[in-house]
Amino acid sequence: MPETRGPSIGPSVAEILASHAGGTGSPTRTAARVADAIAARGDDGTWLSTVPRDRLLAAAEDIERRPGARTLPLYGVPFGVKDSIDVEGVPTTLSCPDYAYIPTSTAPAVRRLLDAGALYVGKTNLDQFATGLNGTRTPHPIPRSVYGGELISGGSSSGSALAVALGQVPFAVATDTAGSGRVPAALNGVVGYKPSRGLISTVGLVPACKSLDCLTVMAGCIDDVDRVLDVMIARDDGDPWSRDPGARYDGTAIRIGLPPVEQLEFFGDSEMRLAHLTFRDHVARRHPVVEVSLEPFLAAGELLYQGPWVAERLVEFADFLAAQPDSIHPVVRDILRGGHRYTAVDAFAALQRLQELKAVVSRLWQRVDVLVVPTIGTTFTVGEVLERPIETNTVLGHYTHFGNLLDLLGISVPAGLTSDGRPAGAMLLGPALSDDTVLHLAAQLLDEPREPTVPAAPRPIAVEEHA
Repeated sequence: MPETRGPSIGPSVAEILASHAGGTGSPTRTAARVADAIAARGDDGTWLSTVPRDRLLAAAEDIERRPGARTLPLYGVPFGVKDSIDVEGVPTTLSCPDYAYIPTSTAPAVRRLLDAGALYVGKTNLDQFATGLNGTRTPHPIPRSVYGGELISGGSSSGSALAVALGQVPFAVATDTAGSGRVPAALNGVVGYKPSRGLISTVGLVPACKSLDCLTVMAGCIDDVDRVLDVMIARDDGDPWSRDPGARYDGTAIRIGLPPVEQLEFFGDSEMRLAHLTFRDHVARRHPVVEVSLEPFLAAGELLYQGPWVAERLVEFADFLAAQPDSIHPVVRDILRGGHRYTAVDAFAALQRLQELKAVVSRLWQRVDVLVVPTIGTTFTVGEVLERPIETNTVLGHYTHFGNLLDLLGISVPAGLTSDGRPAGAMLLGPALSDDTVLHLAAQLLDEPREPTVPAAPRPIAVEEHA
């Protein structure tokens, strides 16, 4: 494998704000730096469209001229948006040029960023129709991981992860239905945060599976995630899944659930296994640990692509599939067509089975606060995915497919490297609306300072612990 490269994270949100406030930088200078960085890379599969340089500088100047601009929470901070999310006047393509349309309004979550002073840079690449976890299902240049060696970028939010990992923007908006906001984060050494369903409005998102979709955030650190969430999280009565945030982390000991090692699957990748077990040891030295079976989680994950949720994609794409099948990537087209084989009986049977598994999992959360698993069990090259597109994609989603089905939140954090230089990611999962607790744990594991909102006495752990 070629020499390891890895992410080259640029200035954080806090650093950009400090430079803009102190006068050592400005939104216009930041915009010029971003435009130059993107131009220097050329068409590498990260961006599908970007604001032309002169217009980007003009937009930055407009931000500078706003009344009270320097007090805006994201004053002049650049960001990218996955090209399945609407920005007024910019084509939304979902990596399918024949599907493209020009929206007349901006997604509310993105509008909140703009109102907070953030600088829109462009649309990022994705697996077509957000169908895939690998980043190769696109008619555009296939992106590669920043770690080199022809490693896949992960998907579907490939461009959002790369834009952050390449240091072009401090954060990017992405999505997650089956792991799209977590897998590419792991493969590029950045933070990928999938919130509890409904905290961030999905209005203006072209849905993959509307009952599961989440808008997500890619960033270089937890502090950047926190700052962006403070702007993006808001109830939206136009989103029928919208809900209010849960309680803030109160300072109690965070009980960590770890599956038995024999339940972890690394698909023959001994180096990835060693990297994850090393990370587990790090977690266990700092936090109380409880053994938790992974079986009900994996059983739920099997329902996603081996059950009727595939058919939910046809709610959005059936007409286009029927009218212009040749415009769709062959692998994506076959997946969409597979949705036709499911019946209403299949759907109700799967919903009933999922409810049973939800009940089992809900009881597990009485014993633990956060479940820690690998984000991915192994990595693949672009060639390996193109040769076995379905099998490799299923492997990539082994630890992510169940997240939205079980109404969990998830954060993928960098967890070191394998001995041969590939990225290992760890995923922290929590029950719905425990976002602040899971974010706090992520900050602790990444050695980022983050104070709890309310100090509290340690919580007793009335179960057997396993270090």
